[in-house]
Amino acid sequence: MTNKLWEASLKEKKNSNLYAFEKFISNKIKKKFNLNYKTFLNWTVKNSPEFWNYFWEFSEIKGLKSKKKIKKSKIFYKNLFLPGSKLNFGENLLSKNNDDKAITFISENGFREEKSWRELNLSTGKIVKFLKEIKIKKGDRVAAYMPNTIETVEAFIAACTIGSIWSSCSPDFGIKGVVERFSQINPKVLFITDQYFYNGKKINVLERLSEILKSIPSIKNVVIVNYPGKKYVTNKSKYKKINLIKWREIIQNQSEKINFKKYDFESELTILYSSGTTGKPKCICHRTGGVLLQHKKEHQLHCDIKENDNVFYFTTCGWMMWNWLVSSLASKASIVLFDGSPMYKSSDLLLKIAQREKITLFGISAKYIDALRKLEPNLKFKYKLQKLKTICSTGSPLSSEGFKYVYKNIKKKVHLSSISGGTDIVSCFVLGNIYQPVNIGEIQNSGLGLDIDVFNDSGKSLKNSKGELVCKNPFPSMPLKFWNDKNDVKFKKAYFNRYKNTWHHGDYAERRNNDGFIIHGRSDTTLNPGGVRLGTAEIYSEVEKFKEIKEALVVGQSWDNDIRIILFVVMSNEYILNDSLLNRIKTQIRINASPRHVPSKVIVVKDIPRTKSGKIVELAVKSTIEGSVVKNKEALANPEVLKQYKNLKQLSY
Repeated sequence: MTNKLWEASLKEKKNSNLYAFEKFISNKIKKKFNLNYKTFLNWTVKNSPEFWNYFWEFSEIKGLKSKKKIKKSKIFYKNLFLPGSKLNFGENLLSKNNDDKAITFISENGFREEKSWRELNLSTGKIVKFLKEIKIKKGDRVAAYMPNTIETVEAFIAACTIGSIWSSCSPDFGIKGVVERFSQINPKVLFITDQYFYNGKKINVLERLSEILKSIPSIKNVVIVNYPGKKYVTNKSKYKKINLIKWREIIQNQSEKINFKKYDFESELTILYSSGTTGKPKCICHRTGGVLLQHKKEHQLHCDIKENDNVFYFTTCGWMMWNWLVSSLASKASIVLFDGSPMYKSSDLLLKIAQREKITLFGISAKYIDALRKLEPNLKFKYKLQKLKTICSTGSPLSSEGFKYVYKNIKKKVHLSSISGGTDIVSCFVLGNIYQPVNIGEIQNSGLGLDIDVFNDSGKSLKNSKGELVCKNPFPSMPLKFWNDKNDVKFKKAYFNRYKNTWHHGDYAERRNNDGFIIHGRSDTTLNPGGVRLGTAEIYSEVEKFKEIKEALVVGQSWDNDIRIILFVVMSNEYILNDSLLNRIKTQIRINASPRHVPSKVIVVKDIPRTKSGKIVELAVKSTIEGSVVKNKEALANPEVLKQYKNLKQLSY
């Protein structure tokens, strides 16, 4: 039985950006690759500095490229690519200036607006002018507490155009979560929405402003942005020594021609945050040139994004995929923003949008595909999705059932690209490519220019065995630093403590003979019953097959001088966990995973804790059931659900 679900035709391969780049390289170095991804990947890894240098040329990055390809260092993260090169990130995002559509915004209630490239350039010019008027300069932090709207994108482009450092949180973060993040970086200006909507509920954000300003005294300027299609929320509070301005006042002013000053390739671009589920969120500072180079590589060579494509990713401004989505503008593609619940009034709302907006790349989470599979098990190509070329899935490992569901229900002829990376690199380590087939349950390969491997505990390379995902060579989108991290102490601990001069990513993974990858979950959540290391994803992939179970969470509980596996399940409507279902679950896990994977206890709960970006949080549950303090509950979207995991009788025997 074949595991192959899809393969591009020869015509599709030869019409791709990847093939155009292959020919570009072949002409430069007089070597043929013959549409062989493995051969091409090996060349890009062995000749990494040349690869990145040539890709700058191929993708026509606007800037001044130095002749030097790399400044080498014995310290992994001190290697500098294209040293001395200069560019402006904002100029690269404003890649067009005509009447073509640049951005579309859609809210959950159907409000829609769009802007052309010309309008985007004009609005950005006005915000640049405003930021200069309030004395924001290179290196100053610009913070945004905003939903996924056109205004947020415009503010971001303006901030990086003048060399300031952007940092954003979505409005589903509470006051404490915002303060914990922004207070570490001392922003001078805050863009804040007056309100937002989720699943039909209106949430007032402006009422949080007083407390935020009290806790972050560096903020001297506040821009209040009205939620699209709604009336401004009245702001009754008074703020001392704060310059308060409404977005519409900025936009009503005259625009000015933008002077795109070129900044160093290594200049700070943006600060993103670790999830904060194990302590105070780390402030991960990313560099301008490396992020642009890596994003354009992923968009053009791995996702085949072309000019006038329509790119969609379901994300909030608090997740790295927002940055990834916005960077699509640099490839002259149009982006579609959605804000709200992905299943508001209809479980297939996002697919409706994909059909109506003629989406070419449809980005969602693995969790969304799984939810759709359970709510719409027989979708059976309800939507034609004629323009759709690529479906990207990330956030957590996509199960084999999820892979099959896409091809049996959403679209047969589509490139399903499961991708995995993280906030740490604001990009991907492993992802898709159009040369290789899509196999059930596998990410196709590693990214070009990246020497990705799986190591055992002693640093030996593994194939067809589970271990730690690593990157063995430096790459341009390595984070520049952690903010306020003297001598890079936290930085080195996060990525370089495990293996010498090798990036340790913290994912438990497996590399197959065909060089495909399977991510088995985060390595800090692996299970160790009897001292044998097991991945949680192997249990999830089996449990997710049951229509009776809506969601699941797996943890290891310290018990009798060992670890025992506990499976928590949220039942689908109208189902109960009876002995028959319990036996079927355990039998399936035993047969398809192993006897060691079978949980000692299966316990029904009403909900599962998750981060703001929707990732389930095993560590918080493990801490709760073992009576430890859960660090930083503010990082959770629903911390109140942890109460149901406390003092469970089933876990006392």
